[in-house]
Amino acid sequence: MLSPILIISILVIYFSVLILIAKITQGNASNESFFLGQRKSPWYIVAYGMIGATLSGVTFLSVPGMVKDGEFFYMQMVLGYVPGYLFVSFVLMPIYYKMRVYSIYEYLHHRFGYYANKCGAGYFFLSRLLGASVRLYLVALVLQELLFNQLAIPFFITTLITIFLIWLYTYKGGIKTIIWTDTLQTTFMLATVCVCVLILFQALDFSSITDSLNQNLDLGIFSFSEFNNFNNFFRSFFSGMFIAIAMTGLDQDMMQKNLSCPNIYDAQKNMVIFSIVLVFVNLLFLYLGALLYEYAFKYNIGIDGGDYLFVQVVNSGDLGVMVFVLFLLGLMSAAYSSADSALTSLTTSFCIDFLEIKNKKPDSLTTRKSVHLFISFLLFCVILLVNHFNNDSSIINVLFAIAGYTYGPLLGLFMFGLFTKRKVVDRYVPLIVLVSPLLSYILSKYDKILLNGFNFSHDLIIINGGITFLFLYVFSKNGQSSNRVV
Repeated sequence: MLSPILIISILVIYFSVLILIAKITQGNASNESFFLGQRKSPWYIVAYGMIGATLSGVTFLSVPGMVKDGEFFYMQMVLGYVPGYLFVSFVLMPIYYKMRVYSIYEYLHHRFGYYANKCGAGYFFLSRLLGASVRLYLVALVLQELLFNQLAIPFFITTLITIFLIWLYTYKGGIKTIIWTDTLQTTFMLATVCVCVLILFQALDFSSITDSLNQNLDLGIFSFSEFNNFNNFFRSFFSGMFIAIAMTGLDQDMMQKNLSCPNIYDAQKNMVIFSIVLVFVNLLFLYLGALLYEYAFKYNIGIDGGDYLFVQVVNSGDLGVMVFVLFLLGLMSAAYSSADSALTSLTTSFCIDFLEIKNKKPDSLTTRKSVHLFISFLLFCVILLVNHFNNDSSIINVLFAIAGYTYGPLLGLFMFGLFTKRKVVDRYVPLIVLVSPLLSYILSKYDKILLNGFNFSHDLIIINGGITFLFLYVFSKNGQSSNRVV
């Protein structure tokens, strides 16, 4: 384990660089710059930075750790991401650009009305607040173990420092700063994974990649049997597709970066390149997990596996100081590239969808800064709640479980708006988006009894979206909405 002084030095240098980037990129700190970067972000920079923002610290720790129990079956879901991202690129993004929205939930207002807009934004706010908190919690927990416990600093102080630093380099520049800090953070994260893979490969003295697989682990990739098992290819693939549509195309956080590109064609190039690269990056993370387990087996390192696999192997000290330093940089980069953009997008959605400051010039800058500070405080509080109720389950599974309930109504709302011409009774939308997750939860509790042993997993998001779609149809009437935008 490294000395606390060295770890603190790494943290100070890392955040100093982020703050310097923020200083350079903040521009005039206007709302237009904060929300959309004045629509001048280079598409290739956005695509590259989105890799880090999408993966986050959860992927950095959880995906390698799932290899022992989940093998490489996660790749089936990752492959499903690709058609999902293409749908986002060629169906959803043209609508957003045509409307020139700041928040993508403005679409719901135009298509359905006031309540649909507020419900959509509300579910995003809940989804991203919980998701960002869970991601940051995992990293704060690792920093607590590596550093702050040695200094007798309590967890809530660790969390407070983490949130303060993120607030510090985002409060002026917003998305314009995030685009460039994500680039640096993605570089650190990918460099860490690549270097660790090379060092582990050499340390294990394998002659080829084929030789490095299936030594102590039975690593399958595709499974076409046992439909009741979520590892079935078709369940995983289609779940991945709808998760990509919901958690990217219907997520203000991810779309805000794309909307900062100069035009739709640049944004589409960004999304297509990003979707392809992400497949290989996830495969690299899974391969890293296989090597970490092999290393632990060979050198008799006591491991719990799961989310703590990477931490425990690196913390053993046998891989050297450079690997530990890279691990720390990679972990922080993966976590903060997701958290800082979440803070920015939550601020944007709250200001545009709830406070409606888009057309309110007086004091709108002060309002936006106040909201940014308020949401930073909310993140701090939710992380402490996650820490209090943590049950040691895999964080990545927790995130997908949250997504199943909170993104499902968004999926139903947007799909109904896109693929029907029916006019919804807007005042019923709040009831519909509350009942749908509730019914989905009840179904998930009794699915084995009702469906002869079938057990819903990440594919619950499809059921939730489908129930929402069905209720919207029931409470709608023929005739295209006068507000329809397609």
